[in-house]
Amino acid sequence: MSYVELRLIYSLLLGILATSITIFAAVLFFLCRKKAIEEEDSESTPIAKPCAPSYPLMEIDAATDGFNHRRIVGKGRIGTVYAAVTPKGELVAVKRIHPRLVLNNAGFGFSSILKWLSLADHPHVVPITGFSEAPGERIIVMEFGGMLSLDFYLHQNPDGAALLDWRRRLRIAAGAARGLEYLHEEVAPPIIHGCVKPSNILVDVKLCARLCDYGLHFLAPRERQGLAGYVDDEYWKEKKGASKECDVFGFGVVLLELLSGRRSDEVVEWGLPLIRGMRLNELLDPRLPIPTDVGPLLRFSKVALACVANCRRNRPSMTQVAAILNSIEMAL
Repeated sequence: MSYVELRLIYSLLLGILATSITIFAAVLFFLCRKKAIEEEDSESTPIAKPCAPSYPLMEIDAATDGFNHRRIVGKGRIGTVYAAVTPKGELVAVKRIHPRLVLNNAGFGFSSILKWLSLADHPHVVPITGFSEAPGERIIVMEFGGMLSLDFYLHQNPDGAALLDWRRRLRIAAGAARGLEYLHEEVAPPIIHGCVKPSNILVDVKLCARLCDYGLHFLAPRERQGLAGYVDDEYWKEKKGASKECDVFGFGVVLLELLSGRRSDEVVEWGLPLIRGMRLNELLDPRLPIPTDVGPLLRFSKVALACVANCRRNRPSMTQVAAILNSIEMAL
């Protein structure tokens, strides 16, 4: 083999070696970079909220002092709510489902549904912190912060309406909208509230709105008491039941109650012609002075109109509703 041939082979081998080293370095850099990104993501990604635990019925019984009637803080279409103290000294709310509803839903998978609902985690949603299931008993444990319902402020306490001026009412509406948007669009699968109304919107000491009783419509889907007025006609006539669009309707009714101070059984048919005719002076709650700038309340009323006046397919989504109410709140 000649000197020229040896020189050529030597150069070729050097080229192959250099290329191999370059490729190896590139692969090594990529693998190290990928590992660093994965480690960074694992550090920055929050740990998912665990499912709420199941409690023995005896523990719930002890926490409520044997479901003592003196511990009752509320009653609704689904159940009775008790103030309870856990063995750790924590104050919680215990909802005891009505026995007839327990009997009607004996094999519905209560624990599985409650575990799913307990994953909801949002500032405008009351968290479910536990549950209990026993023969003839279904119990839901929730956070308890001394909160009062929007229904109490608007319709039960004579001085409650005055505590909620227009700015606070807009803030409550925007917060509730964000909570409902979260349930509809950020939880997978989506959580349908099923009964959006003032008694299911709690107001804490900072006047922050928080949704409760979400996803429990399966317990009493066809009972009109406590539901009529807050669901649309399609719910009953076409038996479509609860849906996102039905929640939007109920939320629209809540907006009308915030605007007018009237209850649901009269507010829709009475209020819509006033909104369409721009007669806000007749619509607004007479217990509060009419503000000098009615622009925000006019936009607010138009959102309510869009939520309740249209059929399901033409209603806005809660994302759209929340965006408009947030902009009104920020403008104030």
